[in-house]
Amino acid sequence: MNKHVYRTVAWCWLLLFIAGSALAQTKFSGKVTDEKTGNPLPGVTVAVKNSNRGTATDPGGAFSLQAKKGETLVFSFVGYAQKEVQLGDASQVTVILSEKVGSLDEVVVTGYATQRKKDLTGAVSVVNVDQISRQPTAQVSNQLQGQVSGITVLGSGQPGKEPQVRIRGVNTFGNNTPLYVIDGVPTQNIVDLNPYDVETMQVLKDAGSASIYGARAANGVIIVTTKAGKVGKGKVRVTYDAYYGTQRPKSGNVWHLLNPQESADLKWMALKNTNPNVVYNDGLYGSGATPVLPDYIAPGGLHEGDPGVNPDLYNVDPNYKNASDLDGFYRITKANKGGTDWFHEIFKPAPITSHNVSVSGGNDQGAYYLSFYYYNQQGTLLNTYLKRYSIRSNSHFNVSKNVRIGENMEFSVIDNPQITDLVEGSAIGMAFREQSIIPVHDIKGNFAGSFSSNGAQLGNARNPVAIQDRTRNNRGLGNRLFGNVYGEADILKHFTFRTSFGGEIFSASTHSFIYPEYENSENNKVNSYTEGASSGFNWTWTNTLSYHQNFNNLHDIKVVAGTEAFDNRGRTVTGTTQGYFIFDPNYTGLSTGTGTVTSGSGRYSDGLFSIFGRLDYSFHDRYLLGAVIRRDGSSKFSSNFRYGWFPAVSAGWRISQENFMKDISWISDLKIRGGYGVMGNQLNVEASNAFTQYGLNKGSSFYDITGTPGTLTSGFLKTHIGNPNAKWESNINSNIGIDATLFKGKLEISADYYKKKVKDLLYKPEISATAGRQDPPTVNIAEMQNHGIDLSVFATGINLGKDLVLKANATFTTYKNKIESISSDAPYFDQESRRFNGSFIIRNAVGQPISSFYGYKVAGFFNSADEVNQLNIQAQKATNNPNAVYQTQLGVGRFRYADTNGDGIITEADRTFLGNPNPDFSYGLNLELDYKNFDFTVFFYGVHGNEIWNQVRWWTDFYPSFAGAKSKTALYDSWRPDHMNAKAPIQENDGTFSSNTVPNSFLVENGSYLRAKNMMLGYTLSPASLKRVGIEKFRIYVQAANLFTITKYTGIDPEITGGTTNFGLDEGVYPNQRQFLVGVNVAF
Repeated sequence: MNKHVYRTVAWCWLLLFIAGSALAQTKFSGKVTDEKTGNPLPGVTVAVKNSNRGTATDPGGAFSLQAKKGETLVFSFVGYAQKEVQLGDASQVTVILSEKVGSLDEVVVTGYATQRKKDLTGAVSVVNVDQISRQPTAQVSNQLQGQVSGITVLGSGQPGKEPQVRIRGVNTFGNNTPLYVIDGVPTQNIVDLNPYDVETMQVLKDAGSASIYGARAANGVIIVTTKAGKVGKGKVRVTYDAYYGTQRPKSGNVWHLLNPQESADLKWMALKNTNPNVVYNDGLYGSGATPVLPDYIAPGGLHEGDPGVNPDLYNVDPNYKNASDLDGFYRITKANKGGTDWFHEIFKPAPITSHNVSVSGGNDQGAYYLSFYYYNQQGTLLNTYLKRYSIRSNSHFNVSKNVRIGENMEFSVIDNPQITDLVEGSAIGMAFREQSIIPVHDIKGNFAGSFSSNGAQLGNARNPVAIQDRTRNNRGLGNRLFGNVYGEADILKHFTFRTSFGGEIFSASTHSFIYPEYENSENNKVNSYTEGASSGFNWTWTNTLSYHQNFNNLHDIKVVAGTEAFDNRGRTVTGTTQGYFIFDPNYTGLSTGTGTVTSGSGRYSDGLFSIFGRLDYSFHDRYLLGAVIRRDGSSKFSSNFRYGWFPAVSAGWRISQENFMKDISWISDLKIRGGYGVMGNQLNVEASNAFTQYGLNKGSSFYDITGTPGTLTSGFLKTHIGNPNAKWESNINSNIGIDATLFKGKLEISADYYKKKVKDLLYKPEISATAGRQDPPTVNIAEMQNHGIDLSVFATGINLGKDLVLKANATFTTYKNKIESISSDAPYFDQESRRFNGSFIIRNAVGQPISSFYGYKVAGFFNSADEVNQLNIQAQKATNNPNAVYQTQLGVGRFRYADTNGDGIITEADRTFLGNPNPDFSYGLNLELDYKNFDFTVFFYGVHGNEIWNQVRWWTDFYPSFAGAKSKTALYDSWRPDHMNAKAPIQENDGTFSSNTVPNSFLVENGSYLRAKNMMLGYTLSPASLKRVGIEKFRIYVQAANLFTITKYTGIDPEITGGTTNFGLDEGVYPNQRQFLVGVNVAF
């Protein structure tokens, strides 16, 4: 088979070179100037129409290139209207360009083709790359937040953490990452892409535009074209872009926690609320009527300087081997009576820097672009960081008039040891649990913690600083080579053949250490080391034949047909062992531990083969039609369900071209369009899903049947249940939209209404415990629907006064999601039990949005014993049970839950849906003011109508939720007889059903927010002053990111990520931090 592949590739390249022709050409020269000023325009692209031949003007506006008489030159420059000039006998050409106020003739990249923006019939958003490049981040996907309607981006303050990008909402129960197509190569990994390399970006949001990508298009498609060199007279252009700044953690008491004296007062109050006749006797606060803060929290009967203290026992060996090694260690820890601010002990100001150098140039035969990128973001959380290095090489060459070849390559290296946030055991999760009376260190600099030898109840939280300090030697390294080589040939007059072979090769390695602990009440007492490695590659070979012809300026036809093959392979291996005598990271390996190595490995292999076709037709530049079809075959499905067809059709009507619109001068262009089609998804199923698998498991070994005690019998057991009937997810999409360009191009409006029905959703359901320990299969389990509105408005060239010009870009997106059916034993599946004794927080149910919060609705408090009695009588009548109570463990001051089903008693049937994390709408506003050489930009982003489950409050707002740090709410705004209009219930010593042991609406908060994402002030030196020193451009700027957030959410950051079916839960988020930067943009 390999011989046939190599032979085919060789023939394709041979055809490319044979197809070139050496027709006679003439050298044409000229100059391009500005209409208003008469100044020459450097960098103008000069291209021969319907070819890839071209050049660019030099600093004096001059150009020259080889062309034929009768051919047409196309002159294009950013901010100016495109102009076409047909070549005649004269070899000198003078061109005057006028400023552009509209972008209708802008050419955008769609699926395997290009179209004029005014000819689009699908829902395609063209990203303003200049605007998004002003966001200080290494992640291109982060830059899209609020800049494109229909896209939701959820980011994090953690360096290197990939943001969640969702196009028109949640489209599946699993992986919702869109398909990125970078220089024609499909991928789902964009984290390595250098933001400075991006030339253009388009977002394909509906079936009419995205179905050409078939099985990989259900989550939407983002097409990225990277920069290329400008052909010209050998001019080399060098750019340097850099910034440096500081990141500042959120200031103040971020979780509104109590100081040590307030914590003591709360404990006394809770004890008295539980038993009014309490006799105080506490190991930490004493036995008086008023709690007294101690001088030491874990003295072991000794104080600092005590003559009976042996100095040799002050310090503990942090790499101890046995728990007995800690015997006799004093752990003398002074109480921090002022309180330890654990958040700011682990979050510190940190630097951030970025440097990018690019070199580009070219001539009539080709062009090149090189870039070098370095990014270093030190995390505000201790021992977190991201270092990225990348190099790019893009080039293309004209082999002949009709043959072109080229390549686009990027190699990147990432150093990024990530941590897991939003979980109970993280350092962030412990920072709101560790009591503030505990200092970071004991008197000798050892870590202090919740360990106590005198009966003090300090809880079981772990020292957050110690947690992060012990990650100091963890590493996560990765490298990736991504790109393609391609060739194009113009065949006959109207046909172009293109072949592209691209993909990626990657590898990654991680190593992490778990150190023994000594400072906590519950310690990990084992040292261990884990090492992992992964590697893989994938390739995509795409071949297309394009046809384009215009008949009498009436009929314009574009046809693309092609094939695409995709192969994806990789493997992973991990190993863990323990029992190290030394823990120097330079000498630690899997072979140096004394324990048994526990290892595992995995591999994957899958592929696709596709054929596709596309037709775009325009009649009289007025009536537009588009149609696509794609057939995909996937190795992830069994032979009966391997192939899928994904068609789509779209149409548009440019009403503004009709005669009855000619006299309406303020409407430059008006178009309505609509589309319908099907997209597929295969991301959420493994290639082995169809097969039942068996394997050995030592943990499931048994003594042999004869009962010999010295032998074990191991046998095969089922490890995975196969499902040969799994098939494609189908995303059935309809869209109707309107595009309007008004006031001679100064205002552009685009609006869409969309509706998506997703059928045959793939998911791994839970199976009964009686079925054994095998992994369940992925099955087609559900249907879901999304619908909403996308709106974008762009205004440019608004003169506010002399030399003062405003540009504005606004986006608005609505989104409604509903699960329509679930084909399982119950019309729902639950997730996230957390600390609620088996009751789940999230229920994904028919008729509800995905990831809906579920539990008891708090209707108020039981404010008196009489109220309790009356409700109990009501329950007894309703149930004919004289012993019935209205609500389990009800009591004065506790929560009173709503009787949602009206049966007079609170049971599990009264649980209800309490909200969901899907926003009703999101919006963005980007304003740019230009005054002479100054530019000022401000960008706001917001979401509205979403809820957040604030699990942090379960720990801090209820006294019995583990001994630990508590909030101001618990002490000052909890129920008391003189404070019935409280936020929190009465504080007691024990947890109850009517307070904190079941999920309830107390923990659900409004997650809406408005954030100032970016503010920038820049100054560009005048070209005249720079010309003398050989500099083309010099701009300096200052910038602030995440400057402020307006929200009612009480947590530290309302921007919460998570899984697809269980997001919107806050249990310690790595917050987005403010950034203050200074930077430069220089060009030579």
